[in-house]
Amino acid sequence: MFQHSLKLLFALIFAGPIYAHEFWISPVEFQVDVQSPIGAHFRVGQDFKGGSHSYLSRYTARHELHQGGAALEISAREGDRPAMQHPGLGDGLAVLVHETTDSTLTYREFEKFVAFVEHKDFEGLPEAHRARGLPDVGFVESYRRFAKSLIAVGSGAGQDRPVGLEIEIVALSNPYTDDLSKGMAVQVLLNAAPRADVQVEVFSRPAGTKEPALIQLYRTNADGIARFPVLSGHDYMVDNVALRPVEPANTEDPVWHSLWANLTFAVPED
Repeated sequence: MFQHSLKLLFALIFAGPIYAHEFWISPVEFQVDVQSPIGAHFRVGQDFKGGSHSYLSRYTARHELHQGGAALEISAREGDRPAMQHPGLGDGLAVLVHETTDSTLTYREFEKFVAFVEHKDFEGLPEAHRARGLPDVGFVESYRRFAKSLIAVGSGAGQDRPVGLEIEIVALSNPYTDDLSKGMAVQVLLNAAPRADVQVEVFSRPAGTKEPALIQLYRTNADGIARFPVLSGHDYMVDNVALRPVEPANTEDPVWHSLWANLTFAVPED
């Protein structure tokens, strides 16, 4: 009964009409001692607010922890909460990685699609949709999530790097050790190539609070890099979305496929 309830809950969360909802990894603590347990929740929501959700293998494509260039698969059991758990690591920067399987949603209102593509800065998409002869309602989008999170173990020294996700955000700065007076730099990659001139959405709030998140928009340069100011004692979430047309074989098949990249980290108190 417990297992059935978990699957039903997860299906409702990940297969329902998400539109502009983010999925992110939310560590219990962004900074932990050497060999101390690491835990992180999955969250789905808006404005950096969302409930905690469990690990389920049927919705999981990758579930890993990276440190010092080595990738470690995380042992996980159905229904784990926090969804990501590890007994402890040596000193250095740890990168949690989670990729979901594909899910789908059906648009019942064209205005919802328009609001989504405008929010994510996909210029000309409503017109492109109609130019393909697609219906205004009843069409399907598939989507997949690619989330990362940076955790400092001990000193937190080290560097994030690409881990081979289809779309991913790579931290070019280490928020736990680097001088961030000139801002935090991230690079957005799609199929290992930089995404130039795309929108990056940055959410921030004071650590340990439930204050409304500050949301700011930035754009990547020709190298797919965006730089933004950060404050000490704050938690951050960075989001980037790609949307691709799909040619359906059947009327029930997706006509669009979205890929959601997400990165979370914290900037320690001075």
